[in-house]
Amino acid sequence: MTVDHTLPKNAPSQLPEIYLNKELSWLEFNARVLDEALSTSTPLLERLKFLSIFTSNLDEFFMVRVAGLKKMSQEGLRLSDSPDSMETTSVLANIRQRTVELQEKQYRCLLDHVLPELADLGIRILRLEDLSIRQKTVLDAYFESDVSPVLTPLAFDPAHPFPFLSNQSLYLTVRTLEDSASDDDLPGLGFVEIPPILPRLIRLQTENPGEMQFVLLEDLIAHHLRSLFFGVEVTAAFTIRVLRNLDYNLLENKVVDLLKSVQKEVAEAEHQEVVRVEIDGDVPQAILSLLRERLNITDADIYKLPKPLYISALMPLYSAVPYEELRDPPFNPRLPPALATSEDMFSVIAKKDLLVHHPYESFYAVTEFLHLAAQDPHVLAIKQTLYRTAGDSPIIDALITAAENGKQVTAVVELKARFDERNNIIWARRLERAGANVVFGFVGLKTHCKATLVVRKEKQKLVRYVHLSTGNYNSTTAKLYTDLGLFTANEAIGRDIATIFNLITGFDVLTGAHKLPEEVILQKIEKLALSPLNMRKMILQLIDQEIASQRAKGSGFIVIKMNALVDKDIIDALYRASQAGVKIQLIVRGICCLKPGLPGISENIEVISIVDRFLEHSRVYYFHAGGEHKVYLASADWMPRNMDRRIEIAFPIENLEIKARLISEVLQTAWSDNVKARVLTAEGKYVPRPVAPDEPLIRSQLKFIEIARKGGIQSIPYDIAIRHNPMRQQGKRPIARRRSKRPEKSNTVSIVPSANTGKDEKS
Repeated sequence: MTVDHTLPKNAPSQLPEIYLNKELSWLEFNARVLDEALSTSTPLLERLKFLSIFTSNLDEFFMVRVAGLKKMSQEGLRLSDSPDSMETTSVLANIRQRTVELQEKQYRCLLDHVLPELADLGIRILRLEDLSIRQKTVLDAYFESDVSPVLTPLAFDPAHPFPFLSNQSLYLTVRTLEDSASDDDLPGLGFVEIPPILPRLIRLQTENPGEMQFVLLEDLIAHHLRSLFFGVEVTAAFTIRVLRNLDYNLLENKVVDLLKSVQKEVAEAEHQEVVRVEIDGDVPQAILSLLRERLNITDADIYKLPKPLYISALMPLYSAVPYEELRDPPFNPRLPPALATSEDMFSVIAKKDLLVHHPYESFYAVTEFLHLAAQDPHVLAIKQTLYRTAGDSPIIDALITAAENGKQVTAVVELKARFDERNNIIWARRLERAGANVVFGFVGLKTHCKATLVVRKEKQKLVRYVHLSTGNYNSTTAKLYTDLGLFTANEAIGRDIATIFNLITGFDVLTGAHKLPEEVILQKIEKLALSPLNMRKMILQLIDQEIASQRAKGSGFIVIKMNALVDKDIIDALYRASQAGVKIQLIVRGICCLKPGLPGISENIEVISIVDRFLEHSRVYYFHAGGEHKVYLASADWMPRNMDRRIEIAFPIENLEIKARLISEVLQTAWSDNVKARVLTAEGKYVPRPVAPDEPLIRSQLKFIEIARKGGIQSIPYDIAIRHNPMRQQGKRPIARRRSKRPEKSNTVSIVPSANTGKDEKS
């Protein structure tokens, strides 16, 4: 049967007003992050955290997405991966306007609420003129001993070219006192980089032990400018921070060695063109003109902000401030009830599939699985995909241990994971030295699927144990991201995963010179959907089946949880399903280019977004399927890049108990959120979900914590559990509950005069 994938005549797909722009939709996601900082119901230090996340998100957005848009605009190209038809120049103009609006809100929140409320609690960031003589003396000594030796004054004059300003670095910009900086003068300009190796916040000793006082590093440096620029009277004019284009693109037809090509691209990207300049203070026109000329920017690239630039640098306050009530209540992940046994994980998984819901259930289950495989004499081989790993990774340690124990270890390391390229190269080299087979995937495709395969010999036969996940093998983000993982010994899924690993590590039969027809490859895959081959096709077929079911029985129903919805073909299919009467509920954390509630097009579609304490990251696809209730977990969002330019997998959930849990617990709880959920309107706005007077308040993430506490096994603190070694040497799992304190660590520097010597001590 041939399926017509075009929209009806009353909703032609070429109409731009039925789609939202991808980039502007992302900005609205970051606005929802900012909303968490603006909310007075958010604990004070959590408000600071969300202000910091908003800044970090915006940095990445400009360095990659805006950088790509600027290049396309310069080359007269139209944005190709957004379903709307907005001109690139219009997108850039809208981005600037919305960014200015959001950052005005951000700084009002910081300067009018967060910092004053911290000050009311005795936690203050002070100016140097507000300090006591004793504090100034201590600071001066600290500057001479620790700060001055690492500073380099950079002058711009006839003898010195305009200095290179590093990406994301903060500079104190200075000018000579004699310079009037009028429009006709060439300003005498200099720069001093605020060293990123030194803490931005300097903590001072106070007479009252209940107070905490800090000064900013740039203020201390500004106070000592005369000691840096010899023979010239200078004054601090403003601070400046630049963001550069990190949107590199490999020339695929010229790549001979993928590792060397990525290393070269990453190194060169840091010297690419400037895409955003942040400045504070009143800047004379002559200096602005000079910056525009030397940095090759326009006024649209310059963002004037209050002090301090780069709010994320204030995050050390989050750990330094001792008041627990200013943070979210602590939560230690639980272990799944199925692990409350003396049996090893292989025996548990062999009996039935195991679902783990992170971060409510501990990622320790994953690291335990790998460490057990590394030590088990019956395990012959371990294969795993690595997209983003933690800096101190128990995952990498397990793979290295396995290789050193003589097992066949294969690690598929994705070198092109944005912002993690260097880390992944380091891990790849370390794994190679341990004897693992390290594969870097393909040039034209990112390996984004999350899969582990363990081959074990049992009773004279080989058994495949598999872990599949919606999120990365990263023990750090596993505490902060909501993801779902499945352990299974299902033979068909094991064969499929083995086939996919062979596809990745063998000759490039997906895109290269050895490319095979899709149907030839798919004959070897029984259960899973695989991008770039049939992921989109499977999704479209499932949507069409719901349309047929709705017409036949009136039972069409779709619930999807994901991070982004951009793919035009899938959006059009959802519009057709809505027109056929299929009820559709979409939980989309970030970008959503679909417009719900359009008369005659999408009135049966509802969209919500949840932004809360943990980053919503899991992907769950549910289709009623005439009562069959088909459920898939996946590594893929519904975006063109996930369908066409990445290796992704979607895997079916066939265990009835797990399927029921995903439907009734995970999806229904998320959909019922009326505290943190925001509803997408047909106009592209996100508004709080209306709550009836007698309706109970449901905050889905708190509900999941409650479920985990009620049904899970209490564990020792997560950071101790994932280290494994002490408990493993005793042959035990770390499930005994211990009381622990918040780690006492800080990225601030504390200046405390010694009572014995009068010299500075730093802690």
